[in-house]
Amino acid sequence: MAATATHGMSMTALRRSVASRSPAVKSGVLGLVVKETSWNSLRSSSCVSSREPLMPSLSVSRGSSVKGVTRAMSAAADKRTLPGLPVDLRGKRAFIAGVADDNGYGWAIAKSLAAAGAEILVGTWVPALNIFETSLRRGKFDETRVLPDGSLMEIAKVYPLDAVYDNPAEVPEDVKTNKRYSGSSKWTVQEVAESVKEDFGTIDILVHSLANGPEVHKPLLETSRNGYLAAVSASSYSFISLLKHFLPIMNPEGATISLTYIASEKIIPGYGGGMSSAKSALESDTRVLAFEAGRKHNVRVNTISAGPLRSRAAKAIGFIDMMIDYSLVNAPLQKELSAEEVGNAAAFLCSPLASAITGSVIYVDNGLNAMGVGVDSPTFVGLDIPKQK
Repeated sequence: MAATATHGMSMTALRRSVASRSPAVKSGVLGLVVKETSWNSLRSSSCVSSREPLMPSLSVSRGSSVKGVTRAMSAAADKRTLPGLPVDLRGKRAFIAGVADDNGYGWAIAKSLAAAGAEILVGTWVPALNIFETSLRRGKFDETRVLPDGSLMEIAKVYPLDAVYDNPAEVPEDVKTNKRYSGSSKWTVQEVAESVKEDFGTIDILVHSLANGPEVHKPLLETSRNGYLAAVSASSYSFISLLKHFLPIMNPEGATISLTYIASEKIIPGYGGGMSSAKSALESDTRVLAFEAGRKHNVRVNTISAGPLRSRAAKAIGFIDMMIDYSLVNAPLQKELSAEEVGNAAAFLCSPLASAITGSVIYVDNGLNAMGVGVDSPTFVGLDIPKQK
């Protein structure tokens, strides 16, 4: 709900060695014979399957590439042709900004992209970096790293990131000397983009899973100017900054995704501090950036309006459980939204199957956005309201 964050898509993973990848190597479909037909370019071995037991853990260290290699299927399975229109992201590289734990939308999107074959890079908020990397190394995320075929999601590299700052010159002295930032370097947006270029050359997918409103508990009339501007800076302008600095290293026909919320267009009491305004700005920017990035770089720009999720960030707002209960009672689909459903929607939007979709707000909220009234209102007592069995 605060724009952080399981169906699965099994995939045919590539045999990669991230550590030996040259910065000059550009993304391509490795080990895959591509015929000159659009149908075969979309074909993969994606399918829905149950989870298998955990695979051995891999370790991730700051500034170093992951050594472990995960193959999702056997070589024989590589050659099988499955019917349908699978999501195939083999040979693509994704940078997901805003992954700091394993229970938010950012993590779920990373998993779905990995399940479809993409190589995963993540940017983690600097103060949360040590905890995140330690949890990865110690295997605390292994259960949630499991992909539909039983292998573990591979994270090629974790970058420190604070998307509130575009370049080193903008970082205040009190932040530079803050002990939570000690030991980390090159974490502004410009520096991270430069580091990714140096390490990997190019990317194909950019995901913005960032939001922060220091005064989110305050009604808008009680929000300070600094609090309001901080919410817009961290939650919407950060996407503009990321796209500005990463576009030069994005391959043509790339895709970007951000996360928004229904408070951008409907009144959600309690979602204050300028956060509703920030989400409105993000959606407006999505349309403008779709035009600019599409014309200049042939890159698509979309945003997902996700329903409420019991993520760690959303719990900090204080009323997430009430919003989930409200959705269960009032949405057309009476079920709790899973992070994986948002992740799978993102994978589709980043795939060739969505090649004509850009500048759009895609609702993944069990249809709650379509409702004009809450059917649990006493006003409707006595009416025959359909209920899911």
